Amino acid sequence: MKTVTEYLWFNTRQRREFINITDKIKEMVERSGIQEGFVLVSAMHITAGVYVNDAEEGLIEDIQTWLEKLAPYDPNYKHHATGETNADAHLKSMLVNHEVIVPVTHGFLDFGPWQQVYYAEFDGQRRKRVILKLMGE
Repeated sequence: MKTVTEYLWFNTRQRREFINITDKIKEMVERSGIQEGFVLVSAMHITAGVYVNDAEEGLIEDIQTWLEKLAPYDPNYKHHATGETNADAHLKSMLVNHEVIVPVTHGFLDFGPWQQVYYAEFDGQRRKRVILKLMGE
């Protein structure tokens, strides 16, 4: 079994951004030579997440609206008493989740139709990273 680890670094311009990272993961798989296995994709910060879904702009806006309804910005969160103002970002991260596993078959990401991997940033404008851990043969 072979393993490969890479990191993707982000410093978003906005507090909230959704970034399609599928091509970066594909490039890693191609460079590795691994034909059968899987890639773990994990956000390494508690105010960001990763998810698999469609890359359609309207859906991305719908996801943002849905997350804001479920975990709206609110100055009255108890977490804000610590001096932070990002409680909603922590909650949104929990809803999206912090990791996904993508199968690799015959040297390619084995997705269903339209599936893409996204990095979801909820408290950006500073340096953050995602780990890619590829395992297989």
